[in-house]
Amino acid sequence: MGISPVLWQFLTKWLTSSALWPREASTVAGQADALYIFLWLMTLVGMALVLTLLVVFSIKYRKEKHPNAIQIEGSTLLEATWTIIPLGIFLFCFVWGAWLYFRIYNPPADSMNIYIVGKQWMWKAEHPGGQHEINALHVPMGRNVQLTMISQDVFHSYSIPEFRVKREVIPGRYTTVWFNATAAGTYHLFCTQYCGTLHSGMVGDIVVMTPSDYQAWVDSSTSGMSLAQNGERLFASMGCSQCHTGDAAARGPNLAGIHGAKLKMDDGSTQLVTDGFLRDAILNPSAHLPAGFKPIMPTYQGQISEEGMIDLVEYIKGLKTNYRVQQTLGTSQSNQAAPSASGTVIP
Repeated sequence: MGISPVLWQFLTKWLTSSALWPREASTVAGQADALYIFLWLMTLVGMALVLTLLVVFSIKYRKEKHPNAIQIEGSTLLEATWTIIPLGIFLFCFVWGAWLYFRIYNPPADSMNIYIVGKQWMWKAEHPGGQHEINALHVPMGRNVQLTMISQDVFHSYSIPEFRVKREVIPGRYTTVWFNATAAGTYHLFCTQYCGTLHSGMVGDIVVMTPSDYQAWVDSSTSGMSLAQNGERLFASMGCSQCHTGDAAARGPNLAGIHGAKLKMDDGSTQLVTDGFLRDAILNPSAHLPAGFKPIMPTYQGQISEEGMIDLVEYIKGLKTNYRVQQTLGTSQSNQAAPSASGTVIP
């Protein structure tokens, strides 16, 4: 950490008790604070050094002692010293900050994913199990939680000071951040990007619960349909199963197991299929054409809400086989071609 444990405890406890410092409530909070305090102390030391030299030289070389100016030749050693040492300190801070940045913004593989949609002026949380929250987020203590975020209108910024987490929420693009809460309790949620007249009211609560309490909350808060189940219904209602059957002669690519795979595109490039790629391919399919397929898929821009896109992405992510797709297609075709009592076909 670079700071002695005794000094670290004194600084953090004093700053927290004096209301100058948010409490540390996540696994990365201490690491972020260590970097910030190091920069703070380095600035104070640098300022003290400059002021000391300024006072000493002002006294030592004042006009009364040296009425006649004397030419002083430069020192290569001195100039190299005051260049190399600060450069080394700055590079050290850069490496430390970059390491911390990538640690905070690259979620662990075992993270529980929750979707966040920012709107003027509220936060909506979408849990995979179908739980929905407005201006609140319930999470379990001691578990890695990934937030996949997008804005429905303008730029927002999702900030939890006690977790040392802040991430921009951007229209048309997923951004991610993660945390692991270390203490149960309720923490403040802020939007730290000015987003309109009611920006100051775009706040909420992060409720950290013990694993057992969280499971009880999940069981009592379910809407009866998971995001993937909602996505399956939307997938069927939009007729997606007509083309994405998984058959060799299908008009659309096989979606089973596609998430996380590398997909060869019509332009010869290779794309990693992420949440963001799936969203973009649904909204602008002509710009994400897989190799071997024709650009016949219509755009759904403006026809699906961000919540609907999340449902579709969750459904596609969970597709391991095409059994459900073909079952839906068979049911749809049976309904369309079912004969009536008079022998005619019901459209």
